[in-house]
Amino acid sequence: MNQKKLVMFAAEIFDRLSGAGWIPALLMRLFVGYFFMETGWGKIHNLNAFTTRFAQWGIPHPAFNAALSAHTEFLGGALTIFGLGMRFVSIPMIINMIVAILTVKLKNVSGLDDFAELDEPLYALSFVWLFFSGAGWLSVDGLFKRALNFWIRPERSQATVGALSTRCAEARDDANGLRDF
Repeated sequence: MNQKKLVMFAAEIFDRLSGAGWIPALLMRLFVGYFFMETGWGKIHNLNAFTTRFAQWGIPHPAFNAALSAHTEFLGGALTIFGLGMRFVSIPMIINMIVAILTVKLKNVSGLDDFAELDEPLYALSFVWLFFSGAGWLSVDGLFKRALNFWIRPERSQATVGALSTRCAEARDDANGLRDF
């Protein structure tokens, strides 16, 4: 196999990986969404203990804020799993993590190493990434986007379908050509 073909093959694989950008969004949504839905559910069903912890931490209006936080986690997690309103859902989830960091976690942080070991900044950054990247192709948001594009510009949607068919045919031909290596 000559080097030029090998380099072209590698470049083609990396180009195709760019088209699979929806996979990391899906995996992130499923993992982080499940985590928050589960923890939110647990807090909702043990709201008295969660309210007590809020009072111990000195959070004002502990009953209201504990309920708000628990329901935000549960509902935000469920919507994240489905990829419904991902950019809107990300905002309260980021705020929830920032509040947790500032009111509870930061008290035990004495340096960058301690901060980097906290889970909450990572969860907040996950939602920052989802805010900017969106829910991805395999989501309710993605379905709405495709339906809206079809409804607003049916001629463009048909052109997109034609272009996808052409790309699939080209990919099949390329794959057949790669077998000749």
